[in-house]
Amino acid sequence: MGLLISIIILSLLFDYINGFHDAANSIATIVSTKVLTPFQAVLWAAFFNFVAFFIAKHIIGGFGIANTVSKTVIEDFITLPIILSGVIAAIIWNLFTWWKGIPSSSSHTLIGGFAGAAVAASGFQAIQLNIIIKIAAFIILAPFIGMVIAFGFTLIVLYACRRANPHTAEKWFKRLQLVSSALFSIGHGLNDSQKVMGIIAAALIASHSMGIGMGIQSINDLPDWVPLCCFTAIALGTMSGGWKIVKTMGTRITRVTPLEGVIAETAGAFTLYLTEYLKIPVSTTHTITGAIIGVGATKRLSAVRWGVTKSLMTAWILTIPVSALLAAGVYAIVRLFL
Repeated sequence: MGLLISIIILSLLFDYINGFHDAANSIATIVSTKVLTPFQAVLWAAFFNFVAFFIAKHIIGGFGIANTVSKTVIEDFITLPIILSGVIAAIIWNLFTWWKGIPSSSSHTLIGGFAGAAVAASGFQAIQLNIIIKIAAFIILAPFIGMVIAFGFTLIVLYACRRANPHTAEKWFKRLQLVSSALFSIGHGLNDSQKVMGIIAAALIASHSMGIGMGIQSINDLPDWVPLCCFTAIALGTMSGGWKIVKTMGTRITRVTPLEGVIAETAGAFTLYLTEYLKIPVSTTHTITGAIIGVGATKRLSAVRWGVTKSLMTAWILTIPVSALLAAGVYAIVRLFL
């Protein structure tokens, strides 16, 4: 029972870290365009992170992404030490990338850690390779979809507003950024909170097979306190901010105006809602970065700082294998004590 409680606490800690690590995703453009102060922006984003819980439960009617994450490792091979190792590795990698100001994917960190610990314990037969390949494919697809949508939205909006007074248009787009930021924050909450839910669900299912109290037979039996705690933790984390990554996302990729901020956030939100429908966990970091690149590319390709973008993509691609290797190392240590 103590090990299960430790996993739940560490998972919620990861969720909290995910919140301040990914706060930049939903507030970078709104801060860089000076629509809100950083403090106002994180409060705004945190509120809509939490609103996502009620949307998932009462409107969507389920937590499909959590189900996908819980099935990353085949149920027969899931043990509490494996889950513990994966969560510890994910926390280490998230803190390291936050410290370095690298907007890496918390999602892929968690999934890579979970899978890496399982492979270390039982070999590649322990993982659902088709699910992992699908998730890995969206390392490329999510930013590409965000980029294409943002590029198209920008051209449409620029054409529609070609006769508008620039001063009036900017004032309206600053107001609309509040809406687009809220939409993206809801998508962030829907997507990222469910990943931790999936890990906790896996731990509770493993506990059931071991005869430990609090165990459940399937994710459909997940008690309400789990999603409520997960959405609360990510909202609290978002309120803590992630200022190093805000700087990278809001200013170093391309300079963003209020109009472009609205389009980037709307395109990012649309991509997240699409992947929520498909039940595929994706990176909100990848999604909004792709959208910002798409907006910048409509001005001219040189408006995008491709050197920064290349560094980001390198970090994205490395996240799953690095976190998997890290989790394998952590598992080797954990097995000495458990």
